Amino acid sequence: MRSTRDRIRHALLFEIVGLALIIPFGSLLFGLHTADMGVVGVGSTVAAAGWNYVYNLGFDRAMQRLVGHTRKTLLLRVGHAVLFEAGLLVILLPPIAWYLGIGLIQALVMDLAIAAFYVAYALVFNLAYDRAFPLRDWDGNAAQPSH
Repeated sequence: MRSTRDRIRHALLFEIVGLALIIPFGSLLFGLHTADMGVVGVGSTVAAAGWNYVYNLGFDRAMQRLVGHTRKTLLLRVGHAVLFEAGLLVILLPPIAWYLGIGLIQALVMDLAIAAFYVAYALVFNLAYDRAFPLRDWDGNAAQPSH
């Protein structure tokens, strides 16, 4: 299982890179001023960082209990990313609609587009992160990724 320090590094890297991508591209895609997209992006990042820690800790604990390890296959990574984004969508929808002064349906469409980006981004980021920072087995050796 990953350490608290590793989880913090993961969350910070994930959110910083995600913001660097979503603010300029989201601004163009949704026709928002960069400042408004920045507020939505940073607010979403703060919420997502907290959710990221809680969700991944819970997911890994559940895996450890159910299968005895936390190595994730590609299919499990896809499910992991989709479930994460579904939870985040529920958390973010009302504040985005309120801040931008738009209806819930318009905010939902916007949030779904952002979520679609983040599902793909989370999959790629987590695969890269697992390669860059492999889990260690109980003997301190790098665990072999399962495919």
